[in-house]
Amino acid sequence: MLICPKAGKSLSSEDKKIKRPAAELKTKITISPKIRKKIFFWRFIRLWYYCNNISNKMKEKTEEILNRWTDKIYPSKEVFGRALLKKGLKIYMGVDPTNPHLHLGHSTNFFLLREFQKLGHKIIFLIGDFTAQIGDPTGRAAARKPLTKKEISNNCKNYQKQAGEILDFKSKKNPAELAFNSQWLNKLKLGDLTKLAANFTQGQMIKRNMFRERLKRKEEIFLHEFLYPLFQGYDSVVLDADCEVGGTDQTFNMLIGRDLMKIYKNKEKFVITTPLLVNPKTGKKLMSKTESFIGLDSPPDEMYGKVMALPDEVIFDCFKLCTDVPLKEIQNIKNTLEQKITNPRDSKSRLAREIVELYHGKDKARIAEAEFIKVFREKETPTQIKTIKITPRSIMAKELLVKCDLAKSLSEAQRLIEQGAVSLDNQVLKDWRQILQIKKPIVLKAGKYRFVKLIP
Repeated sequence: MLICPKAGKSLSSEDKKIKRPAAELKTKITISPKIRKKIFFWRFIRLWYYCNNISNKMKEKTEEILNRWTDKIYPSKEVFGRALLKKGLKIYMGVDPTNPHLHLGHSTNFFLLREFQKLGHKIIFLIGDFTAQIGDPTGRAAARKPLTKKEISNNCKNYQKQAGEILDFKSKKNPAELAFNSQWLNKLKLGDLTKLAANFTQGQMIKRNMFRERLKRKEEIFLHEFLYPLFQGYDSVVLDADCEVGGTDQTFNMLIGRDLMKIYKNKEKFVITTPLLVNPKTGKKLMSKTESFIGLDSPPDEMYGKVMALPDEVIFDCFKLCTDVPLKEIQNIKNTLEQKITNPRDSKSRLAREIVELYHGKDKARIAEAEFIKVFREKETPTQIKTIKITPRSIMAKELLVKCDLAKSLSEAQRLIEQGAVSLDNQVLKDWRQILQIKKPIVLKAGKYRFVKLIP
C-alpha cells in the first residue's frame, strides 16, 4: 500500500495510474561555482597523479633497459633517456654477413632493440651486404679477406628469420624493417666518395687500436680498410638515423657515422655501445669461431650443450645480456653462486634451458636437457645420431674425420686426435696415422658434441 505524503492517506489503484508530468518527477540539482571549482580541482589532481605515475614508471623502465643492455651512450645516457620517452626515433643495428649464423652475442643488441620497439620507436635491421665485400678491419691483426657476392647472399638469406626470434617483423602497428646497404653504397660515384673521404684525415683513421698495432709491427694497412668506417658511417646518413646500436668493438665506426650526421644532416645521432660476451680468463670474445660459438639457429641439443660448456664466470653476464629473465631473479642467481649456495652447473642448466626455450620453445628445451643428461652425465649415446656408410672399410683416422664432416681439414683432424678429442665407441684415438677397420656399426665422436654412427 502506498501512502500519500501530503494527505497521509493511502493511494487507491486509480490514483496510482495517474501520470505526472516529467518535469514534476525530475529534481533539479544546482551546483554552486565554489563546489564546481573544487570538483574540477580534484579531478585535475587525480589526472595529474595518474599521468605522473605513468611517467615515473616509464622512466624506471627506461633506466632498467639502458642499465641492463648498454655499455656507453653518446653524447650521454641522460640526453638519450629524455629522447627515448618521446615516440618516433629511428634506431638501427648493422651486421655484415660474414657467417650464415647470427650468434648469441648479437642477441644483446636484439633484446635492446626489442625494448625500443615496444616503446614505439622504428627499428631497422641493416645487413651490410656491400661492406662485407670490403671486410671490417675491427679487431683484426691483418686485413680481412673480402667475400664474394654469392657468399654474402648465402650467408644472409636466413638472417631475418634468426633475428625474428626476438624482433617483431610482423607487427601490424610497428614492424621492424630489413635493409641492405648495397642499395645505396653501390650507387656512390667517385665524386661522392671523394667528398665523403674529405671529411676525415689519415691521422684520425690510424687512431684505431688495430691500425696502431700493425704500424708498430711495421705491417701494411690497405686503403680500402680506411674506407670501411666511412661506408658504415654513411649508412646513418642515408637512413637518416636518430640512433645506432652496436657492440663496444664498433665504437669507432659508429662515431664516424655520428660525425657524418652532423656534417650532412646537421643532426645529432645517438650512439649506443653494448657489452661483448668475453671470457674473463683470456679476454677473448666468446662468440669467435671456436667451440664457444653459439648460433641463434643452432639445433636445440647443440645449443644446450654449448651453453653448458661456457665458463662459470660468464653465467651472470649471459643471463643478463642474452635472456629476458627479470633482473631481480638474475641478481638472486648471482648471490647464490657467490655464496656457494648453488652449484654453478645447476645455474648453467637454467641458463641453457632459458636460451634454448627462447629460440626453439619449451618442449624442445626440455628434450635437449634430458638428452644432455643422458649423453654427458650418464655417458650414453645420443637418441638421434647421424648415420654414414663408410667405403672403403679401411681408412686413416684423420681422413675419416674429414669424410664424416667432423673436421674441415686434415690438419684440423690431426689436431683433434692429438688433443684426445676423438673416440670410437668411447675408446680414445691416439694416433692420427692409425688405419681403422670399420667392420660393424660403430659410433665416432669428435669434440664434446659431434657424433656420427658409421656403417660398413
